[in-house]
Amino acid sequence: MEPPRIKCPSVKERIAEPNKLTVRVSWETPEGRDTADGILTDVILKGLPPGSNFPEGDHKIQYTVYDRAENKGICKFRVKVRVRRCGKLNAPENGYMKCSSDGDNYGATCEFSCIGGYELQGSPARVCQSNLAWSGTEPSCAAMNVNVGVRTAAALLDQFYEKRRLLIVSTPTARNLLYRLQLGMLQQAQCGLDLRHITVVELVGVFPTLIGRIGAKIMPPALALQLRLLLRIPLYSFSMVLVDKHGMDKERYVSLVMPVALFNLIDTFPLRKEEMVLQAQMGQTCNT
Repeated sequence: MEPPRIKCPSVKERIAEPNKLTVRVSWETPEGRDTADGILTDVILKGLPPGSNFPEGDHKIQYTVYDRAENKGICKFRVKVRVRRCGKLNAPENGYMKCSSDGDNYGATCEFSCIGGYELQGSPARVCQSNLAWSGTEPSCAAMNVNVGVRTAAALLDQFYEKRRLLIVSTPTARNLLYRLQLGMLQQAQCGLDLRHITVVELVGVFPTLIGRIGAKIMPPALALQLRLLLRIPLYSFSMVLVDKHGMDKERYVSLVMPVALFNLIDTFPLRKEEMVLQAQMGQTCNT
């Protein structure tokens, strides 16, 4: 008449291993004891078996055993798994963040980088430590500071290597109609230029009155002339040169080009495809 007896292990609490979200938990399978003839059916388990990798949270384990009279004995216990966490980090403005594991658990590593035209300041990587504090210092992305006081055109271009694409617009005079129309179209497409990490460089005039301009920064005439000579840009006609992030001359134009055509070409570059994936994850886009 009495149900069989079965005793479960005590409540277990475990902490996940570094850089993991689970922990392996083992125990001895409990044996049931009958109060009459000692003959029992198999012990039935409800829940994860011993030796399993338990994820974070509370897990109910139940063992059930029956005697020949179908009396039932039950025991229960819980396995609690805790993941030690440092708290979530955020990607810096104008930057990206890539984390291992769950992103904030003990042992996780987060690596930071900036979009083209911005330079990383602070720690490039941070680790969630055993004291539940992040290593290093908070990173930020500062706007790229172009030095136009360099001595050579090669030194100027090196500043953009692996950071920005260049669209070099050259004209013998600021009154050139193609130059004025092209500049107007590029100004209206500024968001698309920024999204594709394009810096516009203007070369206006003929030496010695040649002026080179990158945003608000003015290049010395000798440096602007060097840039024209290095990239073999014509002196006496309107033209444009598209240079990729590795300093390669990708396309040349001798007449107006619509920004959409320029963007379509750049979007075929392998590196640009990787950028597009990251930008989609961050929600970076242009409305128009």
